[in-house]
Amino acid sequence: MSTTQEVRPDPAAPAGTVTGGPTARARAETTLWGRVLHLFSISWRPVAVLLAVFAVWWFVAWREMVAPWLIPAPGAVWDTMIEDWAMLLEHTWVTTMETIVGFVLATVIGVATAVVLVYSKTAEKSLYPLILFAQVIPKIAIAPILVVWFGFGMTPKIVLAVLIAFFPVVVSAVAGLRSVDPELLELSATMGASRWKTFRKIRFPGALPQLMSGLKVAVTLAVVGAVVGEFVGADAGLGYVLLLASGNLDAPLLFADLILMSLIGVVLFVLVELSEHILIPWHASRRGNLMLAAS
Repeated sequence: MSTTQEVRPDPAAPAGTVTGGPTARARAETTLWGRVLHLFSISWRPVAVLLAVFAVWWFVAWREMVAPWLIPAPGAVWDTMIEDWAMLLEHTWVTTMETIVGFVLATVIGVATAVVLVYSKTAEKSLYPLILFAQVIPKIAIAPILVVWFGFGMTPKIVLAVLIAFFPVVVSAVAGLRSVDPELLELSATMGASRWKTFRKIRFPGALPQLMSGLKVAVTLAVVGAVVGEFVGADAGLGYVLLLASGNLDAPLLFADLILMSLIGVVLFVLVELSEHILIPWHASRRGNLMLAAS
């Protein structure tokens, strides 16, 4: 009995193509291997830098070049994260929620404000100087006032995150909405499109590249805003833990807290980057390497 399996061509496939055979399998394996190579090519540099920083940190702690209460050993930080994981996870969740809510509100309010500024010259002349004036006020000076107004809950931290993340959203959205080709707008008006349809089909999609750049800046600033708010008055959050660790000279807990703060910012930045990849795959910045690490 013959053990050779007959391979029938798929009628829907192009001529000369055999489906289900070794060619298709090899192509799938090649594609998967290509993705692995691409992932390695965009990640090995930051990974190498992190490993180098970790090696220097470990060497300094091992040789006791600095007092342990200033720079703890990596192993001590790791042990602290394991032992206090439940507590750190609870406070990390609080700071993450404050950051996300503040960032979303800053995005919605910022884009709406940008639309008003672009479509109304009166609003631009009236509000833009006030927005700039509010931006240059040190937010750490506003935090105590917010605590007095809203108490020690999440509200003042969210408000502070909104205030810090609001300005880059407005600036990038205004720049993006104004960068649309005027000929496209004239063509749209000639064809009888309404303002809303022109905004939905032309202005807003054309503004997305610059808007997404502003959002990537804003999401990291939102973390700063939430933590600064926790510095002033809070009973939860990573900023609160940071104050406790600093007051107790608990360097391992201090470093563990800083690592978690950084992870929040990095994860949220990557999420915005992925959103950019989904929303504007057609833009020149999305061709080839898409991650910032690859540039």
